[in-house]
Amino acid sequence: MKIILKEDVSNLGFIGDTVNVADGYARNYLFPKNLAAVANPRNIKVFEHEKRIIVEKIKKLKTSADDMASKLTALNIVLKAKVGEEGKLFGAITNKDIVEYLAEAGFELDKRKVILENPIKRTGEHSFKIKIHPEVSVALKVHVEEA
Repeated sequence: MKIILKEDVSNLGFIGDTVNVADGYARNYLFPKNLAAVANPRNIKVFEHEKRIIVEKIKKLKTSADDMASKLTALNIVLKAKVGEEGKLFGAITNKDIVEYLAEAGFELDKRKVILENPIKRTGEHSFKIKIHPEVSVALKVHVEEA
């Protein structure tokens, strides 16, 4: 089924892209969440009209993403965890823990935007990325200490 995306959908495309997807994916996920519309001639005309509005929305989102990125780079992230022998953690620090810390600091992010190569299992300094916007990502460091 050929559709027009109304919002960015990870692993599929960005606002305004026309893509082919499985019928069930479109009917059961994209349409109910208002993420896409069928790419018929009528919707294409309507979308062209709304494209100017969407371009402005994209500019605002990118500007706010740049602002958030500059604020995040100034942030010093320190997480405390229970530690066993040789600096190994009981459990692990995951992207969920980082998102909770950032929420306390005033940043609302989805945990899927925090990209950790592997869960953090040792004390010390570890790096990770946050993909705020398709064009804006920030490399940050988290310092894990003994609780």
